[in-house]
Amino acid sequence: MNIAEVSKKYDLTQDTLRYYERVGLLPRVNRTASGIRDYSEEDCRWVEFIKCMRQAGLPIEVLIEYVALYQKGDETIQARRQLLVEQREQLIERIREMNETLERLNYKIDAYERNAECRP
Repeated sequence: MNIAEVSKKYDLTQDTLRYYERVGLLPRVNRTASGIRDYSEEDCRWVEFIKCMRQAGLPIEVLIEYVALYQKGDETIQARRQLLVEQREQLIERIREMNETLERLNYKIDAYERNAECRP
């Protein structure tokens, strides 16, 4: 797949895909003889993984570290696992905080619907 196709498939700009590759977030993408990026199935799996992790709020720096560890091979499996475990804990905390905010919003909306006085 070329960069335009990948961009459309994953709803990412071509500039974003180039940036991911430039900073080492996306492993180097092979190119055709004419220099056009040629994304393999594995490259697309990386794009999908990165997009998912970014949507979950993982920082680019953490993902760059993960990719670097992955490229070093199986001796980094435990380090990669630990990195993901730490990120999961942070995500769980963010979800907890968002649920608290949602509860407060629901309370405020309910108060307005009952025409009750609504204080902060």
